[in-house]
Amino acid sequence: MKAWIKKRHILPLVVVMLLTLVLSACGGGGNGGNDAGQNQGQGNAGGNAGTGGEGSYLERAYAGEFSGTKVTMFGPFTDEDEVKFLNAIAAFEEQSGIDIAYEGSKEFEATISVRVNGGNAPDIADFPQPGLLETFVRDGHVIDVRSFMSDDWLNQQYNESWLDMATMEGPNGDIMAGIWSRSGVKSLVWYNKNEFEAAGYEVPTTWDELIDLSEQIAADGDAAWAIGIESGAATGWPATDWIEDIMLRTTTPENYDKWVSGELPFTDPIVKNAFERMAEIWMNPDYVYGGTKSIVTTYFGDAPKPLFTNPPGAYLHRQASFITTFFPPEVTADDYDWFPFPPIDEQYGTPALISGDLYAMFNDRPEVRAVMEFFTTGESIRTWVQSGGVIAPMNDAELDWYPTETERRMAELVQNAETVRFDGSDLMPGSVGAGTFWKGITDYVSGTVDLDTALQEMQRGWQQ
Repeated sequence: MKAWIKKRHILPLVVVMLLTLVLSACGGGGNGGNDAGQNQGQGNAGGNAGTGGEGSYLERAYAGEFSGTKVTMFGPFTDEDEVKFLNAIAAFEEQSGIDIAYEGSKEFEATISVRVNGGNAPDIADFPQPGLLETFVRDGHVIDVRSFMSDDWLNQQYNESWLDMATMEGPNGDIMAGIWSRSGVKSLVWYNKNEFEAAGYEVPTTWDELIDLSEQIAADGDAAWAIGIESGAATGWPATDWIEDIMLRTTTPENYDKWVSGELPFTDPIVKNAFERMAEIWMNPDYVYGGTKSIVTTYFGDAPKPLFTNPPGAYLHRQASFITTFFPPEVTADDYDWFPFPPIDEQYGTPALISGDLYAMFNDRPEVRAVMEFFTTGESIRTWVQSGGVIAPMNDAELDWYPTETERRMAELVQNAETVRFDGSDLMPGSVGAGTFWKGITDYVSGTVDLDTALQEMQRGWQQ
């Protein structure tokens, strides 16, 4: 639920520009040496990364060296998403002669385990939940991206936070387990632009200003916040996003990572502080549309609707970029806007909480390396960005590709954030992230248990 509410030609000039970019990146990827055979596992199978004089794998692909080869890819893209993905790779396939044979499945999570463990792994797999990928990395099934792409190239294409999030522990030490493709941003607070401005409210830039605004709206006789976390068996997940955003704004990225990995327990004062900050809004019935108890019974997709009633029932709603698909059908892009979830402790700035897709490589052949290198470029996702609903994590993606000002600003938020982190509950084991975390936070918000009891309940998931 949380990861995602889920051939056209390019001009030769574009290809030339892309090749120029690749050549300028100090070799871009592993060059020369011996091209790897079809090995499964990790390690440097193709010589030293970033060395040699034959050009990067991507350049060699555009030169036709791998024409007639096939690279298999398996992932969760189906229906409209699959069409958008195929459109995005069509020009590369035509120029390089490499056939990217994509297979999408709504049962990806279960099927990929069967295929990898059965010795039938695809060349590349798309993981919308990196926590699942970690299992394969620990077992040595995944190729280290840094075995054939240079640090210079990777650092040019991605900000450090993205590289950190793709680094996982393998049997012989840390490896870069994949490269990032499409992403979505979660750290957004939505509002009805016209009504917000008509009421004389101003966009807050700090947590204290956000609380002051909530108090001002309450004093005017209205509810500041529209909040709902009901989602059937997944009830509670929208609340976990709040905690993740607050954690990133009240402690170090390293502590966030320790919390996600289980080293920092839910019962630690650092984590408890995040819940107490959330409670400043959630547990104040004057701030919440329908009162605090309505939060657990309100379907998350219906939660933002009070922003657009006449008069508004609420003024603010924190949710990821996908939520606009749940706005009433008569609402247009001119009717709403968003601001970043504001900083709490200024030393941690305004981090970006994201979801996204991590492409991992299971079979090591030159044409697979070339495709992976292609996926590190903004060009690999350009047409998808232009169609809307997707943020590109690559540094060479142009802001003018985005179809609306709203999406351009989201891209800027992610590009400019000093800290970017993936949705924490999606990285935790299922017993925690989709288990006790969801249930414990729902129990707390509903008033069934107090905060300390709820935190103990969440922590028990690590023992399951």
